[in-house]
Amino acid sequence: MKTLGAELSVVHSGATEIRFPCADSVSQQHGFVHAGAVTTVLDSACGYAALTVAPEGFEVLSVEFKVNLLAPATGEFVIARAQVKRAGKTLTICTGDAFALRPEGEKLVATMLATMINVPLER
Repeated sequence: MKTLGAELSVVHSGATEIRFPCADSVSQQHGFVHAGAVTTVLDSACGYAALTVAPEGFEVLSVEFKVNLLAPATGEFVIARAQVKRAGKTLTICTGDAFALRPEGEKLVATMLATMINVPLER
């Protein structure tokens, strides 16, 4: 996250938001934010959302996710918003949407469905 300049900007029970600036350092050859950077922040946003509802003494890891890239990410910032859809004993299902913040407003650029697993903290 540090490499992307990303920051966790909102944390609620079951929901988070991460934003990072659109910069040349995270752009691909056509000038769009690279899909890998967008996917990374979506995965992290889903993970942190799952962590907010994880049992005490547990952390979370990604088990799987699917990303649909809907539009090129261009603008000032990319904002990833995630929420928990269902928190189970072992697995938590989350969704996340990534938006490009542009002068004319937000544009949906990607969506994710993710499964996180609760794992005990190492002691």
